[in-house]
Amino acid sequence: MSIKSDTWIRRMAAARAMIEPFEPGQVRAADGQRIISYGTSSYGYDVRCADEFKVFTNINSTIVDPKAFDERSFVEIRGERCIIPPNSFALARTVEYFRIPREVLVVCLGKSTYARCGIIVNVTPLEPEWEGHVTLEFSNTTPLPAVIYANEGVAQMLFFGGDEVCETSYADRGGKYQGQTGVTLPRT
Repeated sequence: MSIKSDTWIRRMAAARAMIEPFEPGQVRAADGQRIISYGTSSYGYDVRCADEFKVFTNINSTIVDPKAFDERSFVEIRGERCIIPPNSFALARTVEYFRIPREVLVVCLGKSTYARCGIIVNVTPLEPEWEGHVTLEFSNTTPLPAVIYANEGVAQMLFFGGDEVCETSYADRGGKYQGQTGVTLPRT
């Protein structure tokens, strides 16, 4: 297995519409303002966060259960930024839509800019032949409110090419998160 470079990412984005919308370079400023970078990096792709968020709340005193998830566990927020309460959690989604090739595994990692502020992005795989918007999970590990910015970089995707094509892909198994759009809640 080998990690894939910026040249490979650009080629696959063009040939297979692997990432849409796709930014071939690294964007560090928009409208004359510095932003948290997104786009193609040396060995990965920095994704942006869309402007739709679901923030955990205890207003309804529900129990968080992945087998019987109660949507009242979240408050929906739409905007250019999301404030995550202290020691809390939020879901968001990428601006980018992914189509992962059968011979590739992608791993989503947090950006160090957010990590240095105590905001952790869950490490998650994008399996071969998975497609959709990536639902991102943010944990605010600090005792203070924390901000996530929409339409700016929030996580990095690392692409790994297999030495051979997998026998069974995510699409072959009919994975439960295949083709997801929007912020997608837990499914069983």
